[in-house]
Amino acid sequence: QVQLVESGGDLVQPGGSLRLSCAASGISFMFYVMGWYRQAPGKQRELVAAITSGGTINYADSVKGRFTISRDNAQKMVYLQMNSLEPGDTAVYYCNAKRPRRPGVSPEQNSWGRGTQVTVSS
Repeated sequence: QVQLVESGGDLVQPGGSLRLSCAASGISFMFYVMGWYRQAPGKQRELVAAITSGGTINYADSVKGRFTISRDNAQKMVYLQMNSLEPGDTAVYYCNAKRPRRPGVSPEQNSWGRGTQVTVSS
């Protein structure tokens, strides 16, 4: 049973910082690409950052230089350090775990947490 649980969302003023955490269970963590997505009101869900088990990272252009994704494979945790927050960062942030399908072995796995609210406002 896959479970992803996010924490750390809060109300913060522009320019402030937050650190989001995602605790994973029920998966072989090392085989998954972990990511953070966000969805703002009236907008579709978008990728914020993703990280492979080997440490390869991809960021959305809008957060480069401000956000840092990391993972602790021993603890099966993934983090998103968010600095210099802007009102445009306001969204529900979702943790994601993805593993491609392996024909004849297993189907694609793409799991989501329930999300944590980040609100950037003065």
